[in-house]
Parts: sequence; structure tokens; C-alpha cells
Amino acid sequence: MILLIYPPVAKPCEMPPGPARLAGALEHHNVPHKVVDFNVAGLHYLLLQPVAGTDTWTRRAVFRLQENLAAMRNRRIYQNIDRYKRAVMDINRVLHRLDKSDNSVVSLANYQDDHLLPVRSADLIKASETFENNPFYSFFKTRLTSLLERHGPDIVGFSLNYLSQAVCTFAMIGFLRKISPEIKIIVGGGLVTTWLANPAWKNPFGGLVDDFVAGAGEKALLETAGVIEGEKFYTPDYSDFEHKQYLSPGMILPYSASAGCYWNRCGFCPEKAEGNQYCPVPTDRVIEDLGLLIKHNSPCLLHLLDNAISPALLKRLAADPPGVGWYGFARISRCLADPDFCCDLKRAGCVMLKLGLESGDSGVLEGMQKGIDLNLVATVLRNLKKAGIATYVYLLFGTVFETLDSARNTLAFTAKHAGEIGFLNLAIFNLPAYGPDVETLATEDFYTGDLSLYRSFVHPRGWHRNLVRQFLDREFKHHPAIASILKNDPVVFTSNHAPFFAELFREAG
Repeated sequence: MILLIYPPVAKPCEMPPGPARLAGALEHHNVPHKVVDFNVAGLHYLLLQPVAGTDTWTRRAVFRLQENLAAMRNRRIYQNIDRYKRAVMDINRVLHRLDKSDNSVVSLANYQDDHLLPVRSADLIKASETFENNPFYSFFKTRLTSLLERHGPDIVGFSLNYLSQAVCTFAMIGFLRKISPEIKIIVGGGLVTTWLANPAWKNPFGGLVDDFVAGAGEKALLETAGVIEGEKFYTPDYSDFEHKQYLSPGMILPYSASAGCYWNRCGFCPEKAEGNQYCPVPTDRVIEDLGLLIKHNSPCLLHLLDNAISPALLKRLAADPPGVGWYGFARISRCLADPDFCCDLKRAGCVMLKLGLESGDSGVLEGMQKGIDLNLVATVLRNLKKAGIATYVYLLFGTVFETLDSARNTLAFTAKHAGEIGFLNLAIFNLPAYGPDVETLATEDFYTGDLSLYRSFVHPRGWHRNLVRQFLDREFKHHPAIASILKNDPVVFTSNHAPFFAELFREAG
């Protein structure tokens, strides 16, 4: 019997797709299994614990906690961005003010500990040895003990995707090793995939973790269970998840129609650095899967998780609408330059598209090998706006190709098209720790940790992080048109909740 665990902390707004894909494979082959989301359940557990502090904000947050949790599951709050922000920040306040003795800070989207850093293997080993100090300990001690007694698993798998999950994952692993040392422990997920892709990777967790799995884990998990894999694609299974626990106005259905990226040419891209191959699910199978999943789960929204939804799938979705609103990442491509096609996508339920523009400077786009030009970008933004599809535009500052002048070009382009942009994500470039692009730069440690994902670098044009940060804080964010867009962003949940606000800001525009 296999127990699959999704650990804290990640945004508790939708069911985790990785364990659902594994569950689908196990269910297909009749392998006994159980999937549990310790993230959403653990956060709910902590929210009921005593808090420290009697200030006005904390008292208000505790008093309104149940009201705010209920509001997050009601469409009405998504009609008022200010009321929404107050509810989210009040819930976060309760988590921040937990009465606990350790040095951790828990939020709805993150876990931080001053003394246990997820980029240091020694600290993760220490987390496994001092699991009683973890703020989730009382929760996972009770739940894990109950699950072990009830199901008697031979294998326990953890889906470790984010740095914010690492310390809690290893605390649970340490607890399992103490109470059931005979259980086989497997760890996979996005963060593990990145660790294992590093040429310098040497497993520092011998004795704690039996196997690490990179990439899609279905094949490895089935083989561990003694099953010779007979299929390449499996329909996810969300039946084990308690849908009503998530903080969204209905079930959000996550679905991956591909692994990797079909473009896979952008400079300094982690996907390219890790050597992840593009592997699309056939469009017929995607439509079949979505039909079954939507019928059985009745979601309020479909979240397509692809790095970029392929033009072929966009066209198929336009021809065979899934029957529910949907959103996801798409490349700024020629198919979106067709205004009629954008209208077809809207009629097929497309609520919002996330667009990785990165820069509003043609030289930077060329250096990054984005394969787009600003005329195309302007056309796509205009078409999507006219069709009624919201846009969540991602901008990346501080790349090796950028200068202050090109950053100001991005400012000017963004301001010019502000009326066609619903939401903005502003990020400062982090250099991946390895890959062919890294070798061209002078680098040093970004974090002092053997598991660090990034390297600091000497910017070849002198456009260093502190200057980038000053530009963003003092100039870019202060432009009236851009400041107006930034106010639209749902706090904490950002793009995961933005589709629920899309109609509101589309009407305001």
C-alpha cells in the first residue's frame, strides 16, 4: 500500500496536481493507495491554535477568522478587491501570530525559519532530527500515526515542489524514520527534479530517503510497487481530496497537458538548463481527460498548468470547449494575432491568459531568444482585450541583456498598453545555478547552501540587483498607469485567484 503526501507550505487554493497524477496511475493498475494534502489540512489546523498578541489587528483577525475563511469560498468577495485583501491579510495575521517557541514564520504561501534553511542539506537533516520543534508537529504526529495504523503503507511518497515545503517535508521524514523505520520513503516533485538535474548533485540524505525521483514519477512509483508500466499517460485522480477545504469559490481543477516547454529556447531558462524534454499529451487524450474530470468533479475553474499551452491545444480547446472557464500560460504567438481566434477562445471559456513578455525592449527580447517582437505583443494584447480575455503579464528585470535604458523602455511599453493589461507580475532575474549560460559569467554563491538553486553574478552591463530594485521601487511602480494595474493583483494568491477578478477589472477598463 502506498501513502502519498503533499506537505506544507504552498498556496491552499487548489488541489495539488502531482499526487493526483500519481494516484491516477496507481488507480489504473489497481495499486492500493491513499493521497493526503497535509498542506491545506495543516494550515487549517494551525489557524485553530492559540495566537500571541493582543493588538487590534490580531484581535480582529482572530474574531473574524471563520467569517474570512467562509468568504474566501464565496464568489461575492471576489467582487471587491479591497474586501478580499483584508480577508487574506487577516488570515495571514493569525498564522503569523501563532504562539510557538521556534523561529519559524508561517503564512498562506510560505514557511521560513531563521535557523533551518531549505538550501542547506545539513539544515534539512537537522529538521528531520528535531521534528518536534516544527510548528506542524502536533498535526502531522496525529495524522501520520492514524494513517499508518489504518492503512499500513509499505511506501510513503512526498511531493516536494517548493523551497517553502522542504523543512516540513524533512521534519515528517524524520518522524516517520523514528516510528516506522521499515517504511520505504520516496521523494519527488519539482524541487527534487531541480536538485537531481544539477551536475554537482551528491545525495546528502542517505538513511533518510530511500529514493529521489526526477520528473514525472508515475513510472518509478509503479515499478517500486512491482508494476511494469503499460501506458504513458494517466488521467489524474482527485477523489481523495477534500474539495471544500481549499480557499477558492469552488473547486479549481489543475491539469497538465504537457511536460517541458514546446519553445524551449529562451536564454537562462531553468527548463532548458535542467534538460527537461517537451512531452505533450495528445490533444484527443486531453479533451477526453478534461471531459471525465469536469464531469466527476464539477469545478468552477480549469487551471492548465503547462509552461506554455501549445497552439495546437489552444485550437483544439477553441473547437471543443471544456464547458468551464479556464486559464493558463500561453506564448505570445501568431495564433493570438488573429482577433477572430481570440474571440473563439473567449467563447470556449478562456477567462485569462498568463503571458511571459519579460521585457518591453526589443534588444532584450532578441538576446533572450523569446521569438517575439513588440509589434506582435501589441497586437496580441489588443486582440485579447477586445475579445474579453484578461491578461496576466510577467516582466523580468535584471537579465544580462538589460540596462537602465532598456528597463525604461519596458516601463514605457507597459504604460502605453496599460489599458490592455489586467495584472502584472514583476520579478528580478535569478541566475540558475548551472547550465551553459552560467559559464559565460563571473559568479559566486547566491545563498551559502549546497542546495541553492541560483548563483549571484557580475552583471556585464553594470545593471546589478540593487540598482534594479531601486528602479522598480522608485520609478517603475510609481508610474500612475502601472500603479493602477498593480493594485489589481490578489495578495498572496496572485495569478491563482486573478481569474475570479478578471471580469471586474475588464469592466473597469
